[in-house]
Amino acid sequence: MSLFYALHQDQSTGTKRSGKWYARAKYVTTLNTRDIARIVERNATAKESDVRAVIREMVDVLQRQCQEGKRVVIEGLGWFKIGIESKGAPTAKKFNSREHIKGAHIIFQPETKADATGNRSKVFLDGLKLEELPENRIVKEP
Repeated sequence: MSLFYALHQDQSTGTKRSGKWYARAKYVTTLNTRDIARIVERNATAKESDVRAVIREMVDVLQRQCQEGKRVVIEGLGWFKIGIESKGAPTAKKFNSREHIKGAHIIFQPETKADATGNRSKVFLDGLKLEELPENRIVKEP
């Protein structure tokens, strides 16, 4: 199976992207935890309810560990950590967390691997095939 894409024309004005066509990923469905657990159950010896319990616990552990300032690595997937959004203060002495820290966000970095030439690629994208979504094909100029 492939990841589908559809073409989209940039409608902005006054930019280098104006009027150009770009591919956008199109998703055919959404899977939830139960769906994933059922797939895992079919592919492994664990029951769906056990898989769901492990996934729920993994999310809780991931959240707690990241909030304790740890970077969490899940082999084959990547690593997670929390980043902070802040605005600059003129000096370190004038930095005030209430004024300068604006929020936090989660950072996900997919696992990468290097080939013999040193080129790096994201493991999660190995074997990815792209295909234009058939019902959204646009007639292209000759």
